Parts: sequence; C-alpha cells; structure tokens
Amino acid sequence: MKVISASPSPSARGRRDSQAKREPVRAKPQQMAGAPGECIGLHRFALFTAVCTAFLIFVGGHVTSTESGLSVPDWPTTYGWNMFTFPLSKWVGGILYEHTHRIVASFVGFLTVILTVWTWLEEKRAWLRWLSAAALTAVILQGVLGGITVLFLLPAPISTLHACLAQTFFCLVIAIAVFTSPQWKSGLPLVRSRAESVSLPALCAATTAAVYVQLILGALMRHTAAGLAIPDFPLALGHIIPPFTSNKVMIHFAHRVGAVVVTTLIVWTFIRVARSYSDYSLLFRPALTMMVLVGIQLALGALTVWSAKSIIPTTAHVLTGALLLSTSFLLALRAYAMLTVKLANCRGAL
Repeated sequence: MKVISASPSPSARGRRDSQAKREPVRAKPQQMAGAPGECIGLHRFALFTAVCTAFLIFVGGHVTSTESGLSVPDWPTTYGWNMFTFPLSKWVGGILYEHTHRIVASFVGFLTVILTVWTWLEEKRAWLRWLSAAALTAVILQGVLGGITVLFLLPAPISTLHACLAQTFFCLVIAIAVFTSPQWKSGLPLVRSRAESVSLPALCAATTAAVYVQLILGALMRHTAAGLAIPDFPLALGHIIPPFTSNKVMIHFAHRVGAVVVTTLIVWTFIRVARSYSDYSLLFRPALTMMVLVGIQLALGALTVWSAKSIIPTTAHVLTGALLLSTSFLLALRAYAMLTVKLANCRGAL
C-alpha cells in the first residue's frame, strides 16, 4: 500500500513562498472608535473641507492677482454692513472678489469648527483630536491675519504670513482626511525598504519642505510686487544670472532658483518610486501626479511672466502650487507609514 505524504511537494512550497513574498504586509489597524466603516462620514467631511480650502486658496489668489485686497477697506464689516447682510447689488468689481473671499473664508472656518467638534466626539486617537484643534487654531489665526492685512493696508510681511498659513492649514486638513480614511485605519501595506543613501520617506519630506519654501518665496514675490522684476524668461534680464540691482530682483530670482530645486527633487522622487515601488499605487499615483503638476506649474510660471501677470495664469499658478504641496505631503505621509518599519519585523512577517 502506498503512503501518501501530507507534506507539499517542493514545487508547491516554492509557489506558495513566492506568492507570500509578493503579498504586501499590512500594518496593524489603528485603535479607533468603532468599526472601520463607522467614521466614514468624518473622513468624507474632512475631504470636503479640504476641497473648500483649495477653492479658498484659489479665491485668495484671485484677490491678489486682481489687486482687490483693499476694495473693501474695513474689517470685519464690509462698508459698515455685517458681512453676511451686505447687499448683493453692491458686489461689483474688486468688491466682488474681496467680499467673496471673506464669505468663502467664513464658510471654511465654519466647516473647521464642525470638523474639530466631530473629531473630538468620534475619535479615540488623542493626537488626532489635537491635530483637529491645531487646524481650528490655524483657521482662526488666519482670519485675524486677514483682518490685520486689510486694516494695515496690505503690509508685505503680514500678507506673506497670511498666504503661508493658508498652505499650512491646507496641509493640516489634508492630514486629518488621510488619518480618518478607512484605508489608513485598516493599515497600509508595509513595504520592505531598499538599501538607499537617501530613504524614500526622507526624500519625500525634503521635497515637501522644498515646495513649502518655494510657496513662501512665491508669496513674498507677489506681496512685494516683484513678480515682474525680471520681465523675461527663460533668461533673467538678458542673463542666466541677473544683476541684482534691487531686492525685488533678488526675490524674483530666488523664486526661479527654488523652482529648479523643487523640480529636481520631484523628478528624483518620481524616479525612485517608479524604479522601486511602482507596484504600490498608494505611492506611485501621487508621485506621478506631482510630475504632472510640476510641469503645469512651470508652464504657468512662464505664462505669468510672458503675459505680464495676466489674471488667469497668475491665479492658476497659486492654486497649482497648493495642489503640489498637498500631493507631496500626502506622498510623504504614505511613505513614512509604509516604509518606516524595522526590517526585523518585515522579515518575520514575510
């Protein structure tokens, strides 16, 4: 009588081993209130708040592009009226742009209050509750800075800080949306990190920091009227490196140098992801999106100069910069979650 062995054949074991190596390991689910599907409403509301924030940045950029910042010279009232009772018949010209900016900002502030309260009621993760409180603090401070900007007749330092805080607030809301997503709660797939001189999480963090600094330079350039200090492109006053005859020329050229640095880091990040992590859509898609956005951003920057700061490309340039920052920030969050894992744990899981 033949004895049938219960142990699998070497070929079967090999197939199972190779299949196990291909299957991603998932991080342990985060501790949260209830089942993964119970807080989907909070995640969707955070996404909605993020979309509204992006629209607010666009509207704010349009105010600057049309030089409408002082079309409504008082604050928090609008020509003596309560902001929410200002007659529609008076929403004309620059008043339309500035007052719309205030209304949208108030709406985003209201959404942030709801988001913060909802997070504190639903979330068990204390750090996430405090993150929502930080977002609420940021949006309140942003409103105050907006008022100071008007009352003190658009001082460049305050206006620049106002623009930069808007980007910070945007990232905070993006983070809340990411951390409340079912995908994040159930655990992102863990990826074995490659032996590289600069890890992908560190590279993504550096890229995000560079984009943020570039947005600071862009805001400073806009609010110091340095946008056309160098009126030609790709040359700068007819040179590769222009004569630094004024502070405005220096600020403008620093922004162009920043564009080169940001583009280099984004291309480097994309190549790294495409070569080593292309099978992971959570990493590849935002990396590819960054490549598309930086191409659009460079084209818009050139059009802004060539068109002598025409309203449409100038405002679109502001919005695209914010989208580029948020995409880079998203990729950095995912890279740290998926790749910052002790190799010993990975070996044990694989």
